[in-house]
Amino acid sequence: MLKIILPSRRYLSPFNEPARDLRVQNKPLWLVQRDVLSPFTEHEIELEQDAPLPETREACLVYRDNLFFDQEFIQEFLNQARKKPHPSRAAFTLQDAAFREHCLPLSTSYTQAGDLYLADLWYYPQGTQEEAQPLLIDMQAREIGYYHVPTYMALEKGDLVYQVPLRSLIAIDSWVHIFIADVVFGLFSRSARFENRLKWDAWFKLGVLGRALYEGKQVLECSGVVSIGKNCVIDPSATIHGPTSIGNNCTIGAGAVVENCIIGDNVNVSQGCQLMLSVVGDGTFLPFRAALFMTTIMENGMIAQNTCLQMCVVGRNSFIGAGSTFTDFNLLSASIKARDAHGQLGDSNQFVLGSCVGHNCRIGSGVVIHPARTIESDVVLLPRHDRWVIDRDVRYEDSDHHHLKRTTLHRRLYPRPGEETVHTW
Repeated sequence: MLKIILPSRRYLSPFNEPARDLRVQNKPLWLVQRDVLSPFTEHEIELEQDAPLPETREACLVYRDNLFFDQEFIQEFLNQARKKPHPSRAAFTLQDAAFREHCLPLSTSYTQAGDLYLADLWYYPQGTQEEAQPLLIDMQAREIGYYHVPTYMALEKGDLVYQVPLRSLIAIDSWVHIFIADVVFGLFSRSARFENRLKWDAWFKLGVLGRALYEGKQVLECSGVVSIGKNCVIDPSATIHGPTSIGNNCTIGAGAVVENCIIGDNVNVSQGCQLMLSVVGDGTFLPFRAALFMTTIMENGMIAQNTCLQMCVVGRNSFIGAGSTFTDFNLLSASIKARDAHGQLGDSNQFVLGSCVGHNCRIGSGVVIHPARTIESDVVLLPRHDRWVIDRDVRYEDSDHHHLKRTTLHRRLYPRPGEETVHTW
């Protein structure tokens, strides 16, 4: 089958980079798409911007390159589409709780057709000449609680929940969608599928129990649910609960706690670190007592000691200083507003949400950042007595390194569209 890739060249704030190049599940999005589709497609064509679909009589799968999807969704979509006599386009309704609660807010990628919302994913059984018809795909959402808000703080909310799908698809139009793809549609979905398989696959359940007995570990600590790569050094006092995957050449220090995470290659997790429901990119360094909760760190980041990040996204090659705190709850309001694909504030439909730091940033120690604020790529924030709290978005023009005599010490690597990169040091 032929794979045809449609480009989405819109740059996402605050990264100043298209979605296809951002990391999801510790891989560039384009690589996630390629790996998911490799069992179904043999060759591909990547179109130029606004180019028409090629004329072919071959079966085709066409998709926009800002889509995140998993193999379970693609398998179900193709199974249903191949039963139809006409081309099909993936569609959703507001009755699908996962789509309504997590995909639609802040998004600009879905085409509304009556009560349906059409995603940029098509299947053509005999070439691209015929018009595609909507094909409803149920993401099989299940409600899973993740946070408890005391009633005296939020009268309408107690236990907060996610609608976790067993089949995932989301268009990446905002940094919030990266958080959703990594945590809700990634780690939560992986756990839900694991629990579902334990419930219905007796042989799989016996295999996990057998490994736990053989290794003398609890079920969530055995190799059946914790995958560890080559050349790793893990202190015996570290606690690692699955489902968790750890890459090659990693070090995990004494007293560290890791629960349901994806940890890339060459990661150093020092003593006393707390990692829960987080994605840690290749080459990341976490000094002692750093804490991540439902957070994405892209490759080669450093989160210094005693820093706490909750429900955040941090770009590649960024440093966050010691003792910084990223808050995630508006004490006197309900749903948090965040930036959409056009840079406008919109309802994120999230009652608890952290912040986003772009690529190549340097943030000094002891900073407190309010929920859903963004720091643009290439920004430097120095510790200052008159600015310890970040209560608004920080743009590149606000970077402190512009006021230093040696401004070329920090290179701008991720300019906005139409702006040129500075190539001096």
